[in-house]
Amino acid sequence: MTKRIMVVEDNDLNRKLFCDVLKANGFEVEPVADGGKVLETARAMTPDLIIMDIQLPGISGVELIEAARRDTALRAIPVLAVTAFAAKGDEDRIRSAGASGYLAKPVSISPFMSAVKALLPN
Repeated sequence: MTKRIMVVEDNDLNRKLFCDVLKANGFEVEPVADGGKVLETARAMTPDLIIMDIQLPGISGVELIEAARRDTALRAIPVLAVTAFAAKGDEDRIRSAGASGYLAKPVSISPFMSAVKALLPN
């Protein structure tokens, strides 16, 4: 069965790149640009993985990860945080919120796909 991945990214170019790479690797992709629609979309589609930008307008990706972890319908879904936040302590803070994986931008395709595949359930 095809794995479903939700891509939460407000930057149009990054969102398109992530979606194109994932589709080329055989995944079903649901792009989300609006942080306010993340939890609702995740509940509706039950993705196998959520790729989460941390810097979103109006809401932090960290807040969304924490909210997903509190939601019984979403808490088991792994989250790969992809962010320009790469200062000392940022990865620990993001992982403490509940992220299963962390990648700093700019992201190269090979490490991105390795991180995605490592977090997908078999």
